Amino acid sequence: MLQRLSPLPKASYRSCNFILNRAAYLSTSVSQSQEVKTRGRPKKSKITLEELPTEYVLPNGQRAVPLGHWNDASNSHDLPLSTTTARSNAKPKSRTPRKRALSPVSSAGEPTLEQEPPARSQLAREILANLERFPHCLLLTRVGSFYESYFNQAIEISGLLGIKLTSRKWDGARVPMCGFPLVHLDKYLKVLVQKRKRSVAMCEEFLRPSSFGEKEFERRITRIISPGTLIDETFLNSSENNFLLAINRTIPSTTCGLAWIDISTGEFYSKDCHLETLEDELVRICPKEVVLPPSFQNWGESSQLVLDILKENDIHFNLANNFKQVDASLSLSSLSAEAEAISLLTSYLHSTLLEYAPILGSPSHEVDLTQMHIDAHTIKALELRETDYESSARGSILSVIKRTVTTSGTRLLARRLCSPSASASEIQGWQSLVSFFFDRPHLRADLRETLKKAGDIGRIVQTLLLRKGNIDDLVTVKKTIILWSTIAQRLRMERELDPNFSHSLEAWRAMDLFIDRLHDLTSLSARIGEALSLEIQPGDCDEVETAVQAFESEGNPAPISSSDSGPGEAKWGINSSFSPKLFSLDETLKKYVQQKEELQASLQIHYNAPSLTLRSSSQQGMHVHLGRARRDQVKLNEDPAFVKLSESTSTSSYIYQPWSQLGGLIGTSTAALNAASREAFGELVNEVLQSAEVLRTNASIQDELDIALGFSVLATELNFTKPTITKDGTYHVLNGRHPSVEMGLMASGRTFTPNTIEMTPTSSMHVITGPNMAGKSTALRQTALITVLAQIGSFVPADSATIGIVDKLFTRIGAKDDLFRDRSTFMVEMMETADILKGATPNSLVIMDEVGRGTTMKDGLAIAFATVHHLLTTNQSRCLFATHFHELSDMLGCSDQWRGTGTFSNVRFFCTDVDELDANRFVYSYRLNPGVNRESHGLKVAQIAGLPSPAVEIARKTLAWLRSDHGYAGDQSIEDIIHKR
Repeated sequence: MLQRLSPLPKASYRSCNFILNRAAYLSTSVSQSQEVKTRGRPKKSKITLEELPTEYVLPNGQRAVPLGHWNDASNSHDLPLSTTTARSNAKPKSRTPRKRALSPVSSAGEPTLEQEPPARSQLAREILANLERFPHCLLLTRVGSFYESYFNQAIEISGLLGIKLTSRKWDGARVPMCGFPLVHLDKYLKVLVQKRKRSVAMCEEFLRPSSFGEKEFERRITRIISPGTLIDETFLNSSENNFLLAINRTIPSTTCGLAWIDISTGEFYSKDCHLETLEDELVRICPKEVVLPPSFQNWGESSQLVLDILKENDIHFNLANNFKQVDASLSLSSLSAEAEAISLLTSYLHSTLLEYAPILGSPSHEVDLTQMHIDAHTIKALELRETDYESSARGSILSVIKRTVTTSGTRLLARRLCSPSASASEIQGWQSLVSFFFDRPHLRADLRETLKKAGDIGRIVQTLLLRKGNIDDLVTVKKTIILWSTIAQRLRMERELDPNFSHSLEAWRAMDLFIDRLHDLTSLSARIGEALSLEIQPGDCDEVETAVQAFESEGNPAPISSSDSGPGEAKWGINSSFSPKLFSLDETLKKYVQQKEELQASLQIHYNAPSLTLRSSSQQGMHVHLGRARRDQVKLNEDPAFVKLSESTSTSSYIYQPWSQLGGLIGTSTAALNAASREAFGELVNEVLQSAEVLRTNASIQDELDIALGFSVLATELNFTKPTITKDGTYHVLNGRHPSVEMGLMASGRTFTPNTIEMTPTSSMHVITGPNMAGKSTALRQTALITVLAQIGSFVPADSATIGIVDKLFTRIGAKDDLFRDRSTFMVEMMETADILKGATPNSLVIMDEVGRGTTMKDGLAIAFATVHHLLTTNQSRCLFATHFHELSDMLGCSDQWRGTGTFSNVRFFCTDVDELDANRFVYSYRLNPGVNRESHGLKVAQIAGLPSPAVEIARKTLAWLRSDHGYAGDQSIEDIIHKR
């Protein structure tokens, strides 16, 4: 006899009395052995009360537990919080429809919450509270298998995503709403976050403990996704770093503190810089998002300068006053700008990642003296990461030299390309590795094939630290550790079999130092192998979903995940031998599964029903299913132990109490096993994370190995040579080539014309003249690129090279107006020139092309001369200076030996030219030779470009008139010349 319980909610009545009501309703359709049908209506039959269950049961046949205290959350989230019981004497509502206009969108695109009526539904109250809490974010709320947006933001989001805008009724008013299925989340996040540069607050849905198998939910903001806080999204580019950068400044100082981190990999850096070089650092780091401090608006004119830089480089930024400050040190004026930037970055991460906020270690402090400084214009002009024409990686220097086979190695290569080393010992160490593999092609091929199977351990470790990892991540860690051991063994074998070992002791010594840094983690790999079941076998009870969910809802709230595997299966693939608890639960489940198989087989034989199976579903609970009802249902219909649930043309379903009880045990055991497996997985992850720093160290060694192997392949394919690195001001490159131009010419079947450049402390300035299209700019660019390649550890495109360490690389090549900041082309050129003259040192390399163009000839020539004079006397840098002002050579005292005189004795003069084939044909030589070319051959270029013949003829006559004694002040006017036949 059941004890009378407190009144139940309507939903609980339906759940608890499912079998009683269902059986009573379906009792009219219980089949008899000799069923007699009347016209239009089947014959009814009855069953006695004793044949029904004697206790409250769930739809799956399990006994229902007594109700707990009343819980508001048991109501549907769509029902108002007031009572759901209708008043019997309530006045009927008028049928006259009342039109309610949708709330307008504010001009700022933010939700105008004051226009919304007070909400009574739980979901509406949660949404309005979150909109008020995160006004700077777009809010996506999970409701079942959809992410939805409501109120004014729904109008904005539907427009951004191009999805349908609809509405729903809440508290008597219609409000805008839109949504999309859960499976499309990454697709639409890519649009909102990456393309539209918006921050998105994710409100997730969590199961809450409940009674009688009811699904109850709570919702909370778990994370804010912005361009700089991506972790493991599918649209995250694995070959690029996704840096989040914080900038701070100590007023009145012009020093800025920088701190930047890639949340997806855990790479964390910091440094100080001057406000004048902030744009250079931004272009080098290439952050996806920048965080500015609350004091940013007090920076005066500097704040507008920073905003212009961010907007010009299309970098998304956020003000820190949008977020809760969790670090009190932000207010301490005694902190350095760098320390304040670190604190600002930490605060922002805690305010956005929320439940996924990482535990940060100390950042790697960057020192300018250890890196070559490349300014923003140079990175763009040399097209290191992307081309200037299409802003695409295709055709860039990175795409030309990339031979890495891992995504992490590619990321390191991109960073190194924009931050070459300025340490001779470090560069020589990199070169030793490249030389080692260059001389051993078979070893190189074997190691590259091995590395192709390696995982991105840096990102995996970070994912595990953020508690977002899965079984595949641990499997990848295990396999990669084995690959590291394979690489070490392959190198040891190479050493034993090397016939020239005695003649290459220095190379092997460098390799030994490199390999000794690799930690042995075979014990960790073995531990993971013992704990994991790499071949996950699905269980035989994939029909117990209802029981599993009922069991899990009794525990702690757990996020609903579409990636969860089905019931009856060890979701995390943990071996039962991992712990005694797991082993016991696994054995219990196997016992119940065996009983289920035996019960099913015995029923099939006893009732002569081969199509009989024992199943479960959320709609029908535990039931007996007949696939061929007409053939197999005869004996089942005669047995009162089988209560028919449903019937179709070919199938039938029955309630059978022994299976309901056994199925409930299987579901409960499976859910317990899955919960224990999750717990064991967490323990295993913690064991792996104890070796997190060692794993990251090995991963960084793997990346260096990948780059060294790639550089050796590059040197073999493109005939690069090993440069000699010195600490003096030498630059001697014999027959140097431009790597990307050479590849483009090779693709069209043409050959590149190399050039030799030699600068010494006594000949540090080369002035280059020559016609347009004759290769001056190419020679300048290849000089800069060869320097960059040499200082990132690569071989270089030349026959031989000796290069003194360059501390700063400047280029003034090409120019275009900057309308955004109201600057003409000439103004941009002058500002770049000013930066060079103020920043270059005796160890710098300066590349300047056509300084002084864009104004009158006399003004331009004066500026060009002043620039050369300043570089020679003040900066004393190595410099290539290309110009069309051949008069400059006379001003610099060019002698017969093509040298400058007096103050300009360090100047050397070189030129390019054209080879005349006949009166109408010529070819460019592209070769640099000592001398001065006083012919620009501009008319030839105009003719090649397709200038109409009459225009070319007029230009030719005009040029002749200008060069004659009659030009300008002569007796003949220009009209006399152009009309003369």
